[in-house]
Amino acid sequence: MESSASSSDKEEGGGGKPSLKSFVSAGRGPWRNVPDQEWNDWRWQLRHRISTLEQLERLLPTLTPEERAGTVLANRKLALGITPYFFNLIDPADEFCPIRRQVIPRIEETRTAPWEMADPCGEETHMPVPGLVHRYPDRVLFLVTDRCASYCRYCTRSRMVSNASGYDFHPRFDQQIEYIRRHPEVRDVLLSGGDPLLLNDEKLGELLSALRAIPHVELLRIGTRIPIFLPQRITAELCDLLRRFHPLFISVHTNHPRELTLESRAALERLADAGIPLGNQSVLLRHVNDDPEVMRALVQKLLMCRVRPYYLYQCDLIAGSAHLRTSVRRGLEIMQQLRGWTTGYAVPTYVIDAPGGGGKVPVSPEYVVEHTPERVLLRNYQGEWYEYPEVPDSPVPAPHRLPHCAPQCV
Repeated sequence: MESSASSSDKEEGGGGKPSLKSFVSAGRGPWRNVPDQEWNDWRWQLRHRISTLEQLERLLPTLTPEERAGTVLANRKLALGITPYFFNLIDPADEFCPIRRQVIPRIEETRTAPWEMADPCGEETHMPVPGLVHRYPDRVLFLVTDRCASYCRYCTRSRMVSNASGYDFHPRFDQQIEYIRRHPEVRDVLLSGGDPLLLNDEKLGELLSALRAIPHVELLRIGTRIPIFLPQRITAELCDLLRRFHPLFISVHTNHPRELTLESRAALERLADAGIPLGNQSVLLRHVNDDPEVMRALVQKLLMCRVRPYYLYQCDLIAGSAHLRTSVRRGLEIMQQLRGWTTGYAVPTYVIDAPGGGGKVPVSPEYVVEHTPERVLLRNYQGEWYEYPEVPDSPVPAPHRLPHCAPQCV
């Protein structure tokens, strides 16, 4: 099987292999005889996903007992699904391969810790109409589909994604759009799911057009893992479609630098060339990216792909994810090894989605050592202390206060 660098290779050119920051092709692996026209067709990739134990055992003879048992039971929680393209990034010789741990089921998924939940972000309690989450004042989460190109084993929405648990999700686009139309405070709509970019161009265009036609919707966003799982989907036609709906932002989901291949970089560059600002959301995962060196390579490599690191999520308390969860302490240590040690553009915000629906809470190392009316005592990234003088605040003069504008004010 063709593969990228070993998951343990972290040195530039170490052992003749690419470093974590090298861009290499995912290759064809077992599909090396598939014609280019088919391999580069995103629909072919979806039709040929690895979705059964028989396929997995044939393609990955090194499957462990824990992985085999997890795959047998996978469809009770979250279906198995891996595109051929992404499968080629798996290191068959490494049980702890960071790509492998993200997409191959393990028996640990069937064990639920006492604090884990089916809906850890409390989306169901903030859902005024089916498929629309309105938790924050000025924005909504618009769930488009329950399907993904590949299925992440730590998925926050595993209760509904892939329908393995019988959630039977059916979006109600008419109700979702009507709710937004009737709520002028909603200025920002995030399309997610499942993966919105699995819609064909026609359906996606119709949905975006309907949302863009609502006068108070200022911003459209798409959350997707397609450039990572299925870069073949990022066609010139799709980019031409998306550029019609600016301002439109895309948040991609990348967890490990090996996911950023030549193919994914090209897909991300096509989106960036269409004028779409790109951000990245990572989930902190045990034996995947819970290492300062790996995380630093990831965020730096993202910038090379014209993607700004946006969020680093503490893994949500989704049922069956304890084996992938790290400590918050580890997340803070990693953040401390980023801030000051690499460019600020590369430093994401570390957040915990407060269990039960409290929303994203930023978490950061403590840099303010002491704060009194006279001074602020600061600690920099190297552990050195500095003093900054504090001054009393005074009321803002009336002429400088912003008036309470009517909606039509600019």
